[in-house]
This record gives sequence, structure tokens and C-alpha cells, in this order.
Amino acid sequence: MSLMNDEIRLATELGAAIRAARLAMGLSITELASQSGRVRDVIYRLEAGKETSLSSLFAVLAVLKLTLRLEPAGRPTLSQVQARFGLDDEDE
Repeated sequence: MSLMNDEIRLATELGAAIRAARLAMGLSITELASQSGRVRDVIYRLEAGKETSLSSLFAVLAVLKLTLRLEPAGRPTLSQVQARFGLDDEDE
């Protein structure tokens, strides 16, 4: 997952992007939790794609210097579906 330009459609994908950003900044879960004013469980939950509050999400994103941008989803392309489900042309 290349963090900066990925289309994130699932909570688990958002969690993976948050984890990748944390690791790229060299932060431990404890450090991210401390800097965001949250407990470690919040970071674990976010990275696992589990439910947490929006305020916690935005606090963590602020520490990671990330923002969210909303766009119309539209339909995924064939290549996006194939990549998502690990398919190639022979699997059709």
C-alpha cells in the first residue's frame, strides 16, 4: 500500500495506512498515543480497522500530519477489482 495516493474504502485499509505512516515516522504505538493524547488501545483499534471515535481518528491523523479528503466513490475499475481480490486476467 503506497500511503499517499491510495483510495481507501475499508476501515482495515485506513488502519494499514495509519500504521504505515506511524512506522514511516519512526513512532511506536506508545509514542503516537502519547502525542495524540489517546491511550494505546485507540491506536491498536485504529490500525486494526476497528471502531473508535472520530475525534481520536483526527487526533492521530494530526500527529501523523495526514488529512482526509472525500471524493465521490464511483465504481471501481476492473484493475482495481482485480488488485483488491488478487485476480489476474486468467481468473475471469
